[in-house]
Amino acid sequence: MSISLFYIEQGSGEPLILLHGNGENGAYFSNQISFFSKRYRVIVPDTRGHGQSPRGTAPFTLAQFVEDLCSFMDEHALPKANLLGFSDGGNIALLFALRYPERVLKLVLNGANLSPSGVKASFQIPIIIGYQIASFFGRWRDEAKKHADMLALMVKEPDIRPEQLKTVAVPALVIAGTRDMIKEKHTRLLAASLPDSSLVFIPGDHFIAAKKTAAFNQAVFAFLDQDY
Repeated sequence: MSISLFYIEQGSGEPLILLHGNGENGAYFSNQISFFSKRYRVIVPDTRGHGQSPRGTAPFTLAQFVEDLCSFMDEHALPKANLLGFSDGGNIALLFALRYPERVLKLVLNGANLSPSGVKASFQIPIIIGYQIASFFGRWRDEAKKHADMLALMVKEPDIRPEQLKTVAVPALVIAGTRDMIKEKHTRLLAASLPDSSLVFIPGDHFIAAKKTAAFNQAVFAFLDQDY
């Protein structure tokens, strides 16, 4: 069942949709919205069950978020758009490009992963433990159930095989921090598996868009601006 996603919009020109990470909302991109809106129509939705968007009754999965994004684009008369996704937002963007390649202009994947095995154990193990605890208490408490659903996205998803990416022919930028929670070799595998991709590492952790704003914005702008 479709829902109406909350979103903010700024600027005009070619559409650029920003997709936030797990447990966040569009405000994560506060350092990107004004910058990119000088050239692009920047649209920043809150994912289902995040921020000000309703949870609805549909499954709480990345596949459902992909369908939500497709419905959102239809609702706002966006036949095609550039997609910039961070973390789980990057995973949503990648899955969207696999499902609807004809609707993607360019793809920016920041801190994305193909599977949970791409996350460093020092980050993934606490997530798994948190998921198990939240799942246990979620049998009685709604807030714990909601937390478990959120963590399940990182424990069980995504599940993308590198060879599947051969069909993603759109230009792609894979960008991550040098100390990212995603393993460097996994990020390199993701980039190498995409037919038309470039790879950029920026000194910093998983949150380079927020913490290393100037370097991140410039790298993304240089990619998007090619053949504008």
